[in-house]
Amino acid sequence: MEGIIFKRKIYERMLHWKQTKDGSTALLIKGARRVGKSTIAEEFARQEYDSYIVVNFDNARKSVWDAVHNIADLDNFFIQLQLIYNVKLVERKSVIIFDEIQKASAVRQAIKYLVQDHRYDYIETGSLLSIKKNIKDITIPSEETRITMYPMDYEEFRWALGDSVTLPLLQESFNNRRSLGDGVCRKLMRDFRLYMIVGGMPQAVNTYIQSNNLSDVDQTKREIIELYTEDFRKIDPSGKVSRLFRAIPSELSKNASRYQVSSVLGRVAETTDMDTLLADMEDSLCVNMAYHANSPSVGMAMHKNKDCYKMFVADTGLFVTLAFWDKEVTENSLYHHLLSDKLSANLGYVYENVVAQMLKAQGDELFYYTWPTPSGKHNYEVDFILSRNNKLCPIEVKSSGYKTHTSLDEFCNKYSSEILWRYLVYTKDLKKDQNTLLVPVFMVPFL
Repeated sequence: MEGIIFKRKIYERMLHWKQTKDGSTALLIKGARRVGKSTIAEEFARQEYDSYIVVNFDNARKSVWDAVHNIADLDNFFIQLQLIYNVKLVERKSVIIFDEIQKASAVRQAIKYLVQDHRYDYIETGSLLSIKKNIKDITIPSEETRITMYPMDYEEFRWALGDSVTLPLLQESFNNRRSLGDGVCRKLMRDFRLYMIVGGMPQAVNTYIQSNNLSDVDQTKREIIELYTEDFRKIDPSGKVSRLFRAIPSELSKNASRYQVSSVLGRVAETTDMDTLLADMEDSLCVNMAYHANSPSVGMAMHKNKDCYKMFVADTGLFVTLAFWDKEVTENSLYHHLLSDKLSANLGYVYENVVAQMLKAQGDELFYYTWPTPSGKHNYEVDFILSRNNKLCPIEVKSSGYKTHTSLDEFCNKYSSEILWRYLVYTKDLKKDQNTLLVPVFMVPFL
């Protein structure tokens, strides 16, 4: 059964590029594997141009590579592509998609001249890590508009299920600080937990819509994780990156103030170039990194501690499957317990992961802050800190309706002049608790 073409927000950004740049730049869509880059590029080409050609360098035939070899002769290059793909290109009304561009460095280097020629538009897709690993011997074109594609956010997920009503109504309720009622909130939380389980990878969402079977969804997610693992082994044959990725759920479940590499790699970590490995993981866009802000302020990026960080999986659906990786396939019964919020395990780290995913999807960089309690035996911790209007908005995440927020209170006392809003993200209804706004997790996109 064919997959569904899902509505994605990145389409509007692509349309803005087409209308404002008018062929003066190529569009580079970067993102993790399987987030839907190729699909959205072709759908955009189908809807917005008279004709298009997709050159997939992952499985391009020899005749394509022969054409690439002579790309300096643009007239000949365009004629060969049209004959190979049996597509007539129309000047200023056609687009050429270079899929998996990282495998054709000569084409990427030629973007400058393709754009200057101005006959057609160009869209490139690829994973950021692979792109960065394949630029050693080329001049990076400055004539690129680069945008990042993430897994489907919660609103896109609801669109996929045929619901275009819920998120606008939630936005209105949040803006007016209007409570929803316990019954409605319980229903909305169940809907949201489905998103946490299925996740935002289009393949997994498609499997859920086609089968309505969470075990089938789990199998799809496992295949994606195996693909990521294979990719990691290509850049790190020792397997250390793969081990760090698979250990994310266990590291978060420890409720420690940082990801502890030594507990995953042992003494090998001491002789490993961790800066390079972590940069590769971050560039893969398979993970979201949250760094410790040594000096919480609007300029947190200037004070982040690169040696103190937390690591989240970029898609919470994949995170949930990783968390139960010891089972060959996560059973429907376990998923349904999670869906009903009846799983006995402390799942606070799952909620922390999905909050990280939602904040990242809306363009926020991730920072957190810890500092010792007066006794020195424990630490206070604020899970995330946002910068808004030259002020700080600290966030504490709870996996239940638990409403105490000592760390949040202490942080706001410590940095009182810097605070704009203070949020407790949890699983109950929207309400105020003195100066703290208690926010149901499905409203995080509005923070």
